[in-house]
Amino acid sequence: MSLPIHREGLPIIGILVAGAAALWILHAPLGWAGAALAAWSAWFFRDPERRPPAIPNAILSPADGRLLPLVKAPPPPELAMGDAPRTRISIFMNIFDVHVNRIPADGTITAIHYRPGRFVNAAFDKASDENERLAARMITADGTELAFVQIAGLVARRIRSTLAVGDRVRAGARFGIIRFGSRVDVYLPDGVAPRVRAGARMVAGETVIAVPGANTAAGGAAAVGGDGTP
Repeated sequence: MSLPIHREGLPIIGILVAGAAALWILHAPLGWAGAALAAWSAWFFRDPERRPPAIPNAILSPADGRLLPLVKAPPPPELAMGDAPRTRISIFMNIFDVHVNRIPADGTITAIHYRPGRFVNAAFDKASDENERLAARMITADGTELAFVQIAGLVARRIRSTLAVGDRVRAGARFGIIRFGSRVDVYLPDGVAPRVRAGARMVAGETVIAVPGANTAAGGAAAVGGDGTP
């Protein structure tokens, strides 16, 4: 079976493979350890294909990982979206999750802003405010405004994004990667109810986290729970 690898990982994997070969020449047991590290690196940078669901205007999870408690919070101030609280959906990625990030909805990117910061544990609520981050604002295909934010974590030290202002994007398309162990936040449009619950496992580009216009608050759509089922 082939293992799709994100291009961001190729230089790292190459260095580790070369290091493993050098260690093998010096001492075979060390070579085995180096080979195991190189294999783990290849697995970490895996980039599997995803199939977005055919649900009009659906907002998808931008990251694999565990859903943290949902809160009301204003979007990052650098995006100039006002200080009114919105539902924030936060997905925490540990070192075992796929770290390739994906666009949450169809639309157009209207703002991007990188801000340096701290590297506290990305599972902590304060990470959204204090950590290094790259925030993006977009107008979705149905005309609503959405924000999503890549956030560095305790171990992560590199945020990568291919987005540019004016890009027309598709839900589920790749847009970046964070290494290693991090978080992605989504600020839902006003009046849009989430259809996921804290503790659920998210799959980037496939898990539906909200559908604008669906009456999820009144039971019009089932929420996904911590076991991944409605």
